[in-house]
Amino acid sequence: MREVPFALLDEQSKKEIRRAMLKGVAIPGYQVPFASREMPIGRGWGTGGLQLTLALVGKEDTLKVIDQGADDSVNAVNIKKLVQKTTGIETTTRTQDASIVQSRHRIPEVRLTQEQILVLQVPEPEPLRAIERSEYKTKRYHAEKEYSGAYLMLFEQIMRYNQTSQGADYPVLVNGRYVMNPSPIPRFDNPKIHQSEALILFGAGREKKIYAIPPYTNVQSLAFEDYPFVVEQFEGKACRETGLSNVFLDELTDEQTGETYYLCNDTSYMEEVLARKVAIKQ
Repeated sequence: MREVPFALLDEQSKKEIRRAMLKGVAIPGYQVPFASREMPIGRGWGTGGLQLTLALVGKEDTLKVIDQGADDSVNAVNIKKLVQKTTGIETTTRTQDASIVQSRHRIPEVRLTQEQILVLQVPEPEPLRAIERSEYKTKRYHAEKEYSGAYLMLFEQIMRYNQTSQGADYPVLVNGRYVMNPSPIPRFDNPKIHQSEALILFGAGREKKIYAIPPYTNVQSLAFEDYPFVVEQFEGKACRETGLSNVFLDELTDEQTGETYYLCNDTSYMEEVLARKVAIKQ
């Protein structure tokens, strides 16, 4: 029986993926095509992000995997187990203890540092796909910096709702050049990408694309002068457990009372805040 390589992928595959990453770092926001491999999870469930993690991970790394803010979701746990089984590395739920953070749909509340890499899973990397189905034409639009269609989508939302209604995948302009999908993170997380200390990598396995935002890169959410970009508002609302109001909140309903309440979406951050409160009381 053939021995499974370290981190599952063979070395040639890892080199090819790392070359695509380097090109993405050299051209921030540009979608680099790569030969996406078959993975032991279904396409659309994090194969792109997983391949980036497997190509990057070393024996000294510590991995954190989250899915929509939760460390214990089925998808996050399965990816974590796969990486751990094929590498033997340590895993953690504490953001500050991880050297690699792989995430679906969220950027952690804890500020990332230059010693860390954030890997985001991406279902649809093309920000112009809603207005143009042709890959040939969208590549041409990017080459010509023709992004009027992206602004038109936002303008239509403003005309209909008197505000931009796009909650996730809100397009951004990277380094003043490429319009990019920041993956389906909420608008609340878009400001965290701007001048981030950590390297941010985006992997779309099904669409066979990799792109990146290097540390300390300018990233601007698309907006108009009279309708500036705003994040989700949680005025008058706070996490029921921690009392925090400056974090991204999940709206939930108590099944017994029917009462609406809110919890911090980032579960590990919420647990850390609660642990600190308990320590102070003691």
